[in-house]
Amino acid sequence: MQTNWKIGSLFGIPLFLDPLWFVVLGLATLNFAVAYQTLGTITATIAGVVMALLLFVSVLLHELGHSLVAQGQGIKVSSITLFLFGGIASIEEESKTPGKAFQVAIAGPLVSIGLFIILQLLAQNFLGDSWLLRSMAQDLARINLVLALFNLIPGLPLDGGQVLKAAIWQITGDRLQSVKFAAQSGKILGYVAIALGFVVDFFTGELVTGLWIAFLGWFGVRNATTYERVTTLQQTLLKITAGEVMTRDFRIVDANQNLRSFADLYLLASDNPQVYFAESDGRYRGMVKIDDLRQIERSEWESKTLLDIVHPLTEIPSVSETTSLAKIINQLEEEKISEITVLSPAGTVAGTIDKGDVVKALIQKLNLRITEAEIQRIKAERNYPPGLQLPVIAKQVLT
Repeated sequence: MQTNWKIGSLFGIPLFLDPLWFVVLGLATLNFAVAYQTLGTITATIAGVVMALLLFVSVLLHELGHSLVAQGQGIKVSSITLFLFGGIASIEEESKTPGKAFQVAIAGPLVSIGLFIILQLLAQNFLGDSWLLRSMAQDLARINLVLALFNLIPGLPLDGGQVLKAAIWQITGDRLQSVKFAAQSGKILGYVAIALGFVVDFFTGELVTGLWIAFLGWFGVRNATTYERVTTLQQTLLKITAGEVMTRDFRIVDANQNLRSFADLYLLASDNPQVYFAESDGRYRGMVKIDDLRQIERSEWESKTLLDIVHPLTEIPSVSETTSLAKIINQLEEEKISEITVLSPAGTVAGTIDKGDVVKALIQKLNLRITEAEIQRIKAERNYPPGLQLPVIAKQVLT
């Protein structure tokens, strides 16, 4: 399994290197060394290494632009990673308004444009007669301009896609729909890039250039598709309600029976853990938690009844039948519980929901490839499948 390498932190943001970054570092060094070859092999190689490193410093500053604006809005930035295609800032939450989302999106390109201006001024006014230093500054300036303009292409995952998303969000008021639109734009542009790469290869014979353009297009399509799928999942989490997900996979027991009778009738007779609700006189008295029973000395099981250990419905984690699945997932995570009770408008128990029920509902809506055996494993282990980051996705859609 590929692991990124931590190289430090800036402004409290961890910095990582993808191992494939060294491939691009080598190619960039070779490219710049060839450009400066008239200065001799050693000088050209040193200049190539310096330019390659400065290129990635530029990328890092670009991503810091996004990150610092996000931090200024109170949003946590988990990391910045330099990888094969440049860099990416892992920003945990969406901005609260389209205006603030625009600020985060545009910050990176503005940093790159600022670097372009500064480097051009240095090359023209402050680097004297050194051809090498002027050339390096001018080349780095052009690279930053290209970086800014390329990132402003209006399609996710590029910054231009984020800007487009913010604009559509401002117009429509629908953040999730704006993400889907920008993602679809990114997919179209990605397919165009793939086609363009093959055209360049066929008509010019520039195999490396053509394949690189096509590879960039493939990367764009893949990431835009991920945005689209996550957004579809978020929309689904908001539409599905507790009433659609809940099951009646619980037992109703007599609240007046003693603990010994309850243990003999239900706990010893079944190996499968269940949810129990106690009732008497036609009324729910609350939930019975098996862990509470274990805390009581067995010598007292004859004299104590379920009423002595029951948790009233008003004191247990619960939701209404109209609560969205996103809120349910978030509550399960925040309260660190494995299941939640669904109450009817009358305040009675309508059903229960656990993590297996959550995933099962999503399977039915989105045709996910998860087997019934996997559902049972989720119920038993009380964990979502690896790779299905439902707590993170639900939190994002609610913020």
